Amino acid sequence: MRVLGIDPGLRTTGFGVVECSGSKLGYVASGTIRTDAAALGDLPGRLKIIFEGVREVAERYAPTCASIEIVFVNVNPQSTLLLGQARGAALTALVSGGLTVNEYTALQMKKAIVGHGQAKKEQVQAMVMRLLGLPGLPGKDAADALGLAICHAHAGASLAALAGATTLERRTHAHYRKGRIY
Repeated sequence: MRVLGIDPGLRTTGFGVVECSGSKLGYVASGTIRTDAAALGDLPGRLKIIFEGVREVAERYAPTCASIEIVFVNVNPQSTLLLGQARGAALTALVSGGLTVNEYTALQMKKAIVGHGQAKKEQVQAMVMRLLGLPGLPGKDAADALGLAICHAHAGASLAALAGATTLERRTHAHYRKGRIY
């Protein structure tokens, strides 16, 4: 399984690709997509760069699935909206390329990589370097993206096994009364 991790950002979008064979992880590639070429106020131009960059990465490294960070609410609602649009551009690029996309919060990724959800970016960088046997620290955005890919590489098999274990069935015996199920 080859997993592409995406850490969306309006200025810098990180990507990381890992190969997973059983419990063994292998580094394939990582980097960032920078939107500096577009003017600071040119939101459509920046979104286009993100979309095309993610599409190019997906075509180049041919992942079997992708994972992306779920946007959290910032103190500044405008920043949250802008980040959501960058995430949407990346999601659209992944889905239009035929990839299944799995979503993880930053807390879930940090817990899977470092062991606790309040880890600092430097701790994520160090653990990603150790887990993948890299010769040096990856950049912060690339490390987050690699962390998302590793998180899915470990959790994806378990989630697939759980999904295949049972089928969801609609309850036919329940009655609704004042918003409650009996």
